Amino acid sequence: MKLELTGISKAFGDFYANDSIDLLVEPGKVHTLLGENGAGKSTLMNVLYGLYEPTAGQIRIDDSPVQFRGPGDAMAAGIGMVHQHFMLVPVFTVAENVALGDEHTKAGGILDLEQTRRRIREISDKYGFHVDPDAVVEDLPVGVQQRVEIIKALVRKADLLILDEPTAVLTPKETDELMDIIRQLKADGTSIIFISHKLREVKAISDDITVIRRGKVVGQADPSADAMELASLMVGRAVDLSLGRQHSDGTEVALTIEDLTVIDGLGVPTLDHVSLEVRKGEILAVAGVQGNGQTELVEAIMGLTERTTGSVRLGGQELLGRSTKEIINSGVGYVPEDRSTDGVIGDFSIADNLVLNRYDRAPVAKGGTLQLPFIAENAAAKIDEFDIRTQSAQHTASQLSGGNQQKVVLAREFSRDLNLFIASQPTRGVDVGSIEFLHRRILAERDKDVPVIVVSTELDEVAELGDRIAVLFHGRLMGIVPGNTSRDVLGLMMAGSTADEAFAEAEAAHLNTTEHDEPQLPGGIA
Repeated sequence: MKLELTGISKAFGDFYANDSIDLLVEPGKVHTLLGENGAGKSTLMNVLYGLYEPTAGQIRIDDSPVQFRGPGDAMAAGIGMVHQHFMLVPVFTVAENVALGDEHTKAGGILDLEQTRRRIREISDKYGFHVDPDAVVEDLPVGVQQRVEIIKALVRKADLLILDEPTAVLTPKETDELMDIIRQLKADGTSIIFISHKLREVKAISDDITVIRRGKVVGQADPSADAMELASLMVGRAVDLSLGRQHSDGTEVALTIEDLTVIDGLGVPTLDHVSLEVRKGEILAVAGVQGNGQTELVEAIMGLTERTTGSVRLGGQELLGRSTKEIINSGVGYVPEDRSTDGVIGDFSIADNLVLNRYDRAPVAKGGTLQLPFIAENAAAKIDEFDIRTQSAQHTASQLSGGNQQKVVLAREFSRDLNLFIASQPTRGVDVGSIEFLHRRILAERDKDVPVIVVSTELDEVAELGDRIAVLFHGRLMGIVPGNTSRDVLGLMMAGSTADEAFAEAEAAHLNTTEHDEPQLPGGIA
């Protein structure tokens, strides 16, 4: 399919999210839209998919003008879209989700799911998806759920597939598998629009690159372009992708975790007798494939899970058994891994979200009454300090892009003195300019002598930020290694080797055990 967008604009009141955008996607090519969070990439794709009506401009498919009044029109024209936040019904099976909106019936109007199952198996076998048509979606890993979304589009015979930030919630292994799937789709003649801000992926998979900044096309680029050039084009300024810092060697222990165990509803330990220490003025990075105990570790520290044994002491004070509010009030800052569900309240204003962690205390509240002038002043200051892209502090958090929601969470947590800072997936789905900013803010907190825990599935982020790195596998601690430990060793530990075993295996295979040659680029964006 050949797609051409000419002069596409989309206005929300006086604000233009897209401003006269031209885009040409050639048949059987991977065309990347590169840009910061809030640049207008997703809005443009929502226009193409019929979710928004354009304010101006024209869409042409195979040189013929088209007009979409809804996603049904776009799908009928051969366009499929995999949204960043999946559009699946969790309690339905894969087959039921795929059939939804495209139901086939047998005699008597009975739903014919067997036909859908056959198509799912055919596509799954062809592309190596390994998707069971009868599996319940909520039981599937995130990477498999994404494949269900792709299957939905292919069942409807999509000739052009839009992938909106497809790797934002994937592990490195799942990302590699998705890249292989995209190459197979391209080889079969499918045109693909790939929306991303991760330069490594963009350079690896793209045929053409269009860069959007603040709603406008600011340039075209070749995949061979230097990463620094692409980053600068995205944000409109030079970007220093390496923090160029020295690792901390803090010695005073601030947080002590002993034999921490978390049991799930079936009686299975999801965190298994984990013991570790975090020192003042250091960042302990926690690595591991998603689902290996990182979430449970953080939730146990924050008092968000009940079936917990062991000990978590901050400054000598036991945290286990205390409420989450008490833990926050003891000086713990927390960035949850799912910002849209746990980090912000979407229907609340940005100003209100910025004071959620101290809404009942001065200076936010006095005598049980919110101090609205202070809340407004605080919002204006934080929006400016953290470069939160919004037209008004009174806009709801749900109106922000993912990266700007993350800035709201960081701004809120850094608005008070901390005794411990925990960040889970701090740059997931965040653009290169924001990653640079967020990393430096986290380092600045560490340099105030605050102990910091960063949980990330991005190995480059782990290596860039971590003074020491702890690796979890199936809920067990494989070891804690220095921050300059190589990706090879970390990868072996993430697969189940202890630290000693991983170093021995790497040396036997003549792999690097430490990385000295060049700095890592933050957040997997190399």
